[in-house]
Amino acid sequence: MHRLLMSLAVCLFPMLLSAAEPAGAKIVEVRKIWDKTPHSAFTDLIRLNDRWYCSFRVGQGHVSKDGSLQVITSSDGQTWESAALLSDTMDLRDPKLSITPQGELMMVGAKAYHKPGDPFVRQSIVSFSKDGREWSKPLDVADRDYWLWRVTWHKGTAYGTAYRSFGVGAQTTQLAGTQREARLYKSTDGRKFETLVASAYTEGFPNEGTVLFMPDDTCYWLLRRDDKAKTSVLGTSHPPYTDWSWKETGTKIGGPNFIRLPDGRLVAVVRLYDKKVRTALCWLDPEQAKLTEFLTLPSGGDTSYTGLVWHEGLLWISYYSSHEGKTSIYLAKVAFDK
Repeated sequence: MHRLLMSLAVCLFPMLLSAAEPAGAKIVEVRKIWDKTPHSAFTDLIRLNDRWYCSFRVGQGHVSKDGSLQVITSSDGQTWESAALLSDTMDLRDPKLSITPQGELMMVGAKAYHKPGDPFVRQSIVSFSKDGREWSKPLDVADRDYWLWRVTWHKGTAYGTAYRSFGVGAQTTQLAGTQREARLYKSTDGRKFETLVASAYTEGFPNEGTVLFMPDDTCYWLLRRDDKAKTSVLGTSHPPYTDWSWKETGTKIGGPNFIRLPDGRLVAVVRLYDKKVRTALCWLDPEQAKLTEFLTLPSGGDTSYTGLVWHEGLLWISYYSSHEGKTSIYLAKVAFDK
């Protein structure tokens, strides 16, 4: 009996190992596409009408009062030029791009209020463009102090993940006792957002999040947490997306973004903190809520916050990093074994 079990184990081991090992992936190219400002960070990437658009924040530092939203464009992904720069008297942060059902570029970001006497700390904004060069006047959306961090369109509706923001100094004292929570908004035009789930998750200071819709309309929400918990969580929901179930991933991440490959596998590209801080690609198993790193981009220090586009058999990834000294914007192309 013992020999039979051993024989079965020997026979099954290669099959189990093969099933556990994900298909390979390799970096095809990494290119620096912007370094003209002291600090460039928090990217997104999109393709519309045969052109690439990459958005990011530019300023004096990671946290500074002079943040503006830069958009650059390219026809081939090789040569990039400035298309627009959105500025305000406030610090503008974290521009995220999407495409409306009408075929417009939509940018969502936030105005940050840094003065201790300010009555609030964040105001989410949206702006629209037909060509990436001329943008509409930024419009305030969502509730004050709820940072609408990313918007994803699905079947004509925009779903926005948001979280309650906290400031510094007197602002922190003013907001003491308020609940730290993740919120889900929805909109049919991208200009007026209504609360779909007021308090979707509350434990461990939930904040940056991205939702991803499956072909069967299942929605996953990859959500960063800080505070004492520090590990991320994965939420699952089905239409009308008002009820969510959550699982811990066991992995601390920053700047969560993920994409479904044509073969159905999910890839998350995030900042990882264990060992050296880096921007890494991870397989995401939604059933187990498990993140497994399989590829690391050239990165380090102040890094991550990616834009993801599948194009012509490659995963195109915008990200920022300070591993070469100056915090700059990079574009990577990754190929996957079939």
